[in-house]
Amino acid sequence: MGGTDATALIERALRADDAAGLVPLSAEAGWNQVAADWRLMLETGSGFGIAEASGRYVASALTYPVRPGLRWISMVLTAKDSRRRGFGTRLLRRCVDAAMAEGGSAGLDATELGRPLYATMGFRELYRLSRWHLDGPGAPVEAPPGLTIRPASVADAGPIAAFDAIRSAMQRPALLAHLLRRMPAIAHVAESDAGIRGFVLGRDGRFATQIGPIVADDERVALALLRRAAHAVRPPFLIDVPDRHDAPRRWLEAAGASAPRGFWRMVLGEAGGLADTGRLFAIAGPELG
Repeated sequence: MGGTDATALIERALRADDAAGLVPLSAEAGWNQVAADWRLMLETGSGFGIAEASGRYVASALTYPVRPGLRWISMVLTAKDSRRRGFGTRLLRRCVDAAMAEGGSAGLDATELGRPLYATMGFRELYRLSRWHLDGPGAPVEAPPGLTIRPASVADAGPIAAFDAIRSAMQRPALLAHLLRRMPAIAHVAESDAGIRGFVLGRDGRFATQIGPIVADDERVALALLRRAAHAVRPPFLIDVPDRHDAPRRWLEAAGASAPRGFWRMVLGEAGGLADTGRLFAIAGPELG
């Protein structure tokens, strides 16, 4: 039976070409990631895995940079038949040590189950997010006067990254460019005569389209972008929204969306503006920050 013989297990550094072999771990957990997500995180960061001699992965943990001095930790997973053996905690500590070795800090989005463990390791809570499940496009939202919402193009990658860096406290041009290419139907920018006022990106998933990030100068711009994204492709959708934002919550509730679970954004070390969600209306997903 898989995962029963500890002598047959091998810990190894993960590579981008391990992506397809790691998908069963996230699928078994009921998560939405596809191979493209695993590959993105391993191309831009690093990870650790525990595998059987057959090559089947039974545990994983990933870390990748989201700005200088800050690494994101995600995909801390253990196969059901290999749990209660400390594999997840062991690999998590590998990732934390890697982040600290660079003299920086680490961030993550914790489930309610994982939150107590991270707290014992010194992570502190910044804010809570709700994961919304949306099965329709929702009610129309009128864009603010003087604002144009249009499909984003590859030429927008640089301006989007510059706009995002000031407002999200992250520097993630590679991620944003990937999402722009990955699902162009979702990608839109809001702009006025003064330039970009917001953007929305998204990606395909195993069972739903993830809408996010949404970064905008105010709630009206964010709502107009959210509605445009939800109208661009067929549902269902997942949207991870910081709880402080009332207008998106009201719109989602009116659209029949539900939020059965949430996450806690946590950080170990210096947060450096990460707690400011004033213009961050949806994250890219707990695995991407």
